[in-house]
Amino acid sequence: MFVTRHTHVVDTVLADKLWQLYELAYGGLSQEAVTREMLYRSEFDSTIADPTNRLWVLWDDNMPVGMSLVATDIGSTRYLSRAYFELHYPDHMRRGVVHYIMWLVIHPAHVAKGAIVRLAKEGLALEASEGALLVFDSPAKNQPDVIGGFAEMMSRLSKAVAAEAPVHHLETQHYFAVDFSAHADSDADSDADSDADSDATRPLEVPLSLGQ
Repeated sequence: MFVTRHTHVVDTVLADKLWQLYELAYGGLSQEAVTREMLYRSEFDSTIADPTNRLWVLWDDNMPVGMSLVATDIGSTRYLSRAYFELHYPDHMRRGVVHYIMWLVIHPAHVAKGAIVRLAKEGLALEASEGALLVFDSPAKNQPDVIGGFAEMMSRLSKAVAAEAPVHHLETQHYFAVDFSAHADSDADSDADSDADSDATRPLEVPLSLGQ
């Protein structure tokens, strides 16, 4: 197996191969994560064609079996807030080294064969040499708690290329749903009215904004 680095991928044959790997790796996650983790094909093509993004591909002969993409310009993504990092990591922002892992995928048949280690070491070595702040996120399926999970794996991989590379927990976002179908009968109505009267005595904290 060997690793190649790409920017501005517009070759349709290569893009099709990479999309097939991406789609296969993300297939099951769409039913297990609340958020839409997988890009649409048009979004995928635009992302790999963006020259500010770093695309690393792990190959087994002529087939891609692993792939990661790092955005070096967080302003070009909709996922991170520039204002947040300008406040909390002003030095990194000033140096232009706040980077973001948009995806890291491995072919299911190669997960147990050290593919992720081989792929990650190539990319992380470059991030370490630049003194980057490498941001990543993970759905609850891969990160059920702050400890362990994907964050622990990233910590171990990072320390393999840079001894002093702590992983910082930045934020946890929760998703909720109001299920009005449970409010089905008159007894439920009465209970709700009673609860509402009780809640009315508590001060209501109203957030300034909601959503991503």
